[in-house]
Amino acid sequence: MLRRFLGFFLNGLIFSVPLVITIFIVYQLFSFFDGLLPVERRFPGSGILTLVLVISIIGYLGNTFVAAPIRNWFHNLIERIPLVKTLYSSITDLLSAFVGQKKRFNRPVLVKMSNESDLERIGFVTDEDLDHLDESSDKVGVYFPHSYTYTGNLWIVPKERITPIDRNSADLMKYIVSGGVAELEDEGDD
Repeated sequence: MLRRFLGFFLNGLIFSVPLVITIFIVYQLFSFFDGLLPVERRFPGSGILTLVLVISIIGYLGNTFVAAPIRNWFHNLIERIPLVKTLYSSITDLLSAFVGQKKRFNRPVLVKMSNESDLERIGFVTDEDLDHLDESSDKVGVYFPHSYTYTGNLWIVPKERITPIDRNSADLMKYIVSGGVAELEDEGDD
């Protein structure tokens, strides 16, 4: 009976200590930043709001006047080194495909792997124009992510083997990367 009680007590600590510490830290941060402003102009949370605003302005100025010239210089330097250029541009393109303005993993599809079986894989159409590969217009590039890693394979697939999936791309990527362990929520759930 004592061992069981001790187990419940330890579980209670595991759940409550992180919550109490988080609440304490957030409260202390609010108090500290609120104390930075003059008393007559202060309202609860104004210190945090001021801090967020100041950091955002610094970020904007740093990105436009400081970081942009450095980024351009670095990019030009990388472009001159043959092997590094290939590696750098591949990584940059991959990252921008996930989070940049040129998102490519936004068209999930189900691909029938052969006519002899019902085996299908989930992938993402990343390229519909394969003229640069001298491929016919009836094929597309489909990226198949691997489970439990952020690698994958690009396959050239006939369009008739593709069935679009009307689901959130990020949720499907999470589902694939987790090996099917992550649950896909119903589209109506938010």
